[in-house]
Amino acid sequence: MRCSGRSFGLDIPGLESLPCHLLGFSLLLDVFCALHGPREKCVEILRSGHLLAISPGGVREALISDETYNIIWGNRKGFAQVAIDAKVPIIPMFTQNIREGFRSLGGTRLFRWLYEKFRYPFAPMYGGFPVKLRTYLGDPIPYDPKITAEELAEKTKNAVQALIDKHQRIPGNIMSALLERFHKKQKTN
Repeated sequence: MRCSGRSFGLDIPGLESLPCHLLGFSLLLDVFCALHGPREKCVEILRSGHLLAISPGGVREALISDETYNIIWGNRKGFAQVAIDAKVPIIPMFTQNIREGFRSLGGTRLFRWLYEKFRYPFAPMYGGFPVKLRTYLGDPIPYDPKITAEELAEKTKNAVQALIDKHQRIPGNIMSALLERFHKKQKTN
């Protein structure tokens, strides 16, 4: 499985990202099979039979999201175009309690402005809480040559939202997520 993401820092020919290269993050990305995802490279990986994990919300969603588990994708549809170009299905995925493990102060006005202005995650994070994480896979959304990227992105967003609605207690709570490590308490409708 490979992961697609963006590098942070200054792009220089020959170096994917100067700060990442200097700080050893390039090696870390290689170890985890993560890549800076140009569309063509993502399509190539999928056509060669590999799985590819793409987070349409990216860093913005990771920084700005909170315990309400709102999906913050904006108008992102590149992931859907990749699936269409590669002629592969999309498998929706959601990890229960993921936003309870680490929290960010990125939702504050200042840190959100800094991110939007510089596209660099300045927001401080806290956590590393040993919460119970469960990952759920939804039904695959099959390849359809007649569907547009916009329609496929919306269909995927709805499928992920259905997984959130089914498996996540809203609002999320760090203490409840910690207790789930010891008790098999599932969400009740």
